[in-house]
Amino acid sequence: MAARRSTVKTEFEIVMSPKQTGAFRRLLLRWYRKNGRDLPWRRTRDPYAILVSELMLQQTQVATVVPYYKKWLRQFPDFAALARASQQDVLRAWQGLGYYARALNLRDAARIIMQRHGGEFPRAIDQMQQLPGIGKYTACAVASFAFNQAAPIVESNTARVLARLYNLRESIDSQPGRAHLWREAARLLPRNNAAHYNAALIDLGALVCIPRKPRCGICPVRRFCRAKNPARLPIEKSLLRTKRVVERHAFVVRHGRILLEQSSQRWRGMWILPPLARGRFRPSPAGKRAIYRNDFPFTHHRITLAAYSCSGPKRIAPSQRWFRSIDRVPMPSPHRRAAQALFANASPRQERRGAASA
Repeated sequence: MAARRSTVKTEFEIVMSPKQTGAFRRLLLRWYRKNGRDLPWRRTRDPYAILVSELMLQQTQVATVVPYYKKWLRQFPDFAALARASQQDVLRAWQGLGYYARALNLRDAARIIMQRHGGEFPRAIDQMQQLPGIGKYTACAVASFAFNQAAPIVESNTARVLARLYNLRESIDSQPGRAHLWREAARLLPRNNAAHYNAALIDLGALVCIPRKPRCGICPVRRFCRAKNPARLPIEKSLLRTKRVVERHAFVVRHGRILLEQSSQRWRGMWILPPLARGRFRPSPAGKRAIYRNDFPFTHHRITLAAYSCSGPKRIAPSQRWFRSIDRVPMPSPHRRAAQALFANASPRQERRGAASA
């Protein structure tokens, strides 16, 4: 079988004739009809609901997304409802999913759709990509699943399937590798019934052609696969080494209230324990050692959140507020866990320290 060669020395085997391509599609769709996952966003052609699911599914597992998706649609059933929502309501509904820029981009997109598109989601892929937070994959996914357009999709599951199917020896997160995947995804895509085909390819990757230990024995299209060692594919660039970071924050209570700060950086509008900036907070003599520590991952970092008992500032910053209860305050999970543990057990001595300089 001849291999496609390029100036970047990429090995990408051409394995299917048009007749074989038709057989591949039929076998894949037959398997999908029997084994495909019953997911709530597959029961609708509403572009809003599908866009919500696609943004929630970015870097988040399906099992985690399902309850958030259902609750979100109850609270914000369409673009109009989301466009009217406050930032705090949106962040509170997204709380726990992480990567909060996705939620804010979704609300910004809803407002643009209401203002510039009369409440109708655009059908053209290039117009979709002009909306906040919508890249090539998301636009193609909405075009396919909402409008049944013949738009190829390449995400983690389909990339793995295609890399093994064609024995791709190029890194899938390199420019040449991505270009190969998108080209071959488009070549395999049927003109009709694209939505079911794309869903089938995703589920094949999620259920059968899985990472590390692919279930090749039950693969419905294994006779088309040219991977010599499927478990070693796809090839990815060397992962960045995890960096360990310690982030220090102040725990301040006063008259039964806790001081929080609205983040303008990583947490994008969520409320957090105030950073322990030099000169802003003074750890008490007993608070020179952290009273709370907890580790959490964030992209390529392993972060230790360390909280210190501090005296309150003489004047709080515009981004800070006192809260008597944090139950309905949108907070990232690491800071919520810290605040709940500390606030529930705040001692009268900490209360006095917080009020001393406030």
